[in-house]
Amino acid sequence: MTTEHPGTLLYLDGVSVSFDGFKALNNLSLIVQPRELQAIIGPNGAGKTTMMDIITGKTRPDDGEVLFEDRIDLTRHDESYIAELGIGRKFQKPTVFESHSVWDNLALALKKPRGVLAGLFYQPSAADIARIEEILETIRLTARRDELAANLSHGQKQWLEIGMLLAQDPKLLLVDEPVAGMTDAETIETAKLLKEISKTRSVIVVEHDMSFVRDLECYVTCLAEGSVLAAGSLDQVSADPKVIESYLGR
Repeated sequence: MTTEHPGTLLYLDGVSVSFDGFKALNNLSLIVQPRELQAIIGPNGAGKTTMMDIITGKTRPDDGEVLFEDRIDLTRHDESYIAELGIGRKFQKPTVFESHSVWDNLALALKKPRGVLAGLFYQPSAADIARIEEILETIRLTARRDELAANLSHGQKQWLEIGMLLAQDPKLLLVDEPVAGMTDAETIETAKLLKEISKTRSVIVVEHDMSFVRDLECYVTCLAEGSVLAAGSLDQVSADPKVIESYLGR
């Protein structure tokens, strides 16, 4: 039996999952509100990736509830259906169409009729064009719109992939270590970008870079051994003796 939680976008309660006897998640509970930016930190093996796998339908939990928009039980649906619901995931390594232009990457990602015939005869509408231009501005790539994605820097490819997720109009973005390999300037700009995005949709960022997490100025949840160890502002979490012992002190 599921219980509704009015106003929440994502609700995890008592989620546990084991792999070959190893408990990857252990009674994990987490809430994400609409238009919230939340950072998830923690040591390797804390359960961060498994948590995202469960939210996106890649992994089924052994126990617990995973509710989206108060009522949709994500544990009953597969990855493609969950993506259609409005949950987008960006992995650590950017995956873009390098032989296509920045503009074409975004056009290909737009929500539109799928299938061979629909693809052959698709022409972007005025609304599609306006949406792509809006995304280009958000991801700082307006000036690079006609360049091949292969010519972008690593950081710019990360921004492009975030833009491709935005083209799907998700309600929740899961972003895995977005600033790994970025320059300092790109890292600062990425924090600004994600803060802007969270004004209209929710964003969960899994990250190890504490200076970047500080730049996000958001609610922080620290996981360890598959459970929430501490949650609050970065200053509150960083000062928690359990977090210092299990993660920051290493």
